[in-house]
Amino acid sequence: MMNNIGVGGPGPGRIPVWRILGWGGAVMLILTPWVAMRFTPEVRWEAHDFIFATVVIGITGALIELTILLTSNWLSRAGGCVAVLAGFLVFWSNLAIGMIGHEGDSVNLLFSLVLLIAIIGAWLSSLHRNVLPAAMLAAGTTQCAIGLLAGIWGSDFKGGVLTVLLSTLWWISSLLFAIAAKQKAPAD
Repeated sequence: MMNNIGVGGPGPGRIPVWRILGWGGAVMLILTPWVAMRFTPEVRWEAHDFIFATVVIGITGALIELTILLTSNWLSRAGGCVAVLAGFLVFWSNLAIGMIGHEGDSVNLLFSLVLLIAIIGAWLSSLHRNVLPAAMLAAGTTQCAIGLLAGIWGSDFKGGVLTVLLSTLWWISSLLFAIAAKQKAPAD
C-alpha cells in the first residue's frame, strides 16, 4: 500500500516543494565538505565539524520554518528568510575564517553585536510591527560600519568589502519588512 504523503501543492499529506528544496539543500551543504575531502587534502573535517555544521544549519532551517509558520505575508516571509540567511552568513563566516582578518582577531567579536541587534529586534517585533524594519536596518548599518572602520580603513580591505557587501542582506530584509508593514495584511 502506498503512503499518502505526496509532494507538491497544498492538501492533506502533501509536503510543500519549498520544504523539500530547503532541507535537501541543507543536506547537500552539509555533505559538500565530505565530498570535497575525497578530492583534495586541503579540506579536512572531523566528526565534530560535521556535527557542528549540522546543528548550525539545522537551527538556520528551523528558523526559516518558524518564519514561514509565524507570518502570512509573503514580503514578511521573504524579509525573515533574508534576515536568517544574513545571520547565518555572519555567524558562519566569523567561525570559519573571520570576517575581518582571521577568526582569532578580536574585531570579529563586534559581529556579535550585529546578531544581537537582529535577535532583540525580532523579539521586540511582537510588541510593534515597525520595530523589525528598524532593527534590520540597524543590524546592517552596524555591520557596514564595522566593515568600513575595521576592514576597509583598518587592517583588512578584502574582509571589509565582504562585510559591507553582506550588510546589504540586512538592508534588503529591512526594506521587505517595511513594505510588508505598510500593506494592509492580516496580522503576522
